[in-house]
Amino acid sequence: MVAVIAAVTWALFAVGDNMTPGVTPFSQDVYQLHMVILGIVTVIGVLVFAAMFTSIYLHRKSKGAEAAQFTHSTKAEITWTVIPILILVVMAIPATRVLIDMEDTSGAELNIKVTGYQWLWGYEYIEDEIQFYSALDRDSALARQIGSGIDPAEVENYLLEVDNRVIVPTDTRIRFLLTSDDVIHSWWVPDLGWKRDAIPGMVNEAWTLIEEPGVYRGQCTELCGKDHGFMPVVIEAVPPEEYRAWVDSQKAGMAASTTSGAVADSGPASP
Repeated sequence: MVAVIAAVTWALFAVGDNMTPGVTPFSQDVYQLHMVILGIVTVIGVLVFAAMFTSIYLHRKSKGAEAAQFTHSTKAEITWTVIPILILVVMAIPATRVLIDMEDTSGAELNIKVTGYQWLWGYEYIEDEIQFYSALDRDSALARQIGSGIDPAEVENYLLEVDNRVIVPTDTRIRFLLTSDDVIHSWWVPDLGWKRDAIPGMVNEAWTLIEEPGVYRGQCTELCGKDHGFMPVVIEAVPPEEYRAWVDSQKAGMAASTTSGAVADSGPASP
């Protein structure tokens, strides 16, 4: 019995690919919590099914076994009440710690407002006064059309690429403020370890701190309409100095756009 429990538990931990550990301290805490709970329920499952099948085999009718006739056992009721309570307490302690950490959005160094639309995302960097929309990239949008003649398998990151990525600095505590302009959406990047609903008239909060530069992809996970499946999320984490360079380039682009618009407005009127 001990060997079976050890083998099953070891296999689950050794494989370990049933959930991504992510790239943030919080996502790794969630992963570890998941593995601990998975180990506990695996042991419970093996013990319960082993006891059940052993009892069925040893006390089968063909061996002349007769069912017990008692109708009440105080010891049994205390046992099957106290043991589950102890198990729940053991699982609740680390889970509560992770949940408290998840809800603590204080100390943010960067705040990004995320707004869901049918069917794209709007981003606003509050401190840096940058805002843009992020929609499905052109290659995926063309390939998904019926009769396009484009093989989706040949499109890189099909349905998982956008025209404007969310650029964020590494090693920076970032708070996301999530809302929606029309219907309920849900913003989810698995590597961050959480997802949040974007609800009209409400602002939900979440935070992250990405330690490794890279590109991390996600999607809307709320059934928000006919194009629900075409709302990817792409975050690109870069070193802080690269992030500042990106901010400067975005501001320069916005200033140039404003200037060209002003010149056009003040130009000579058409005859």
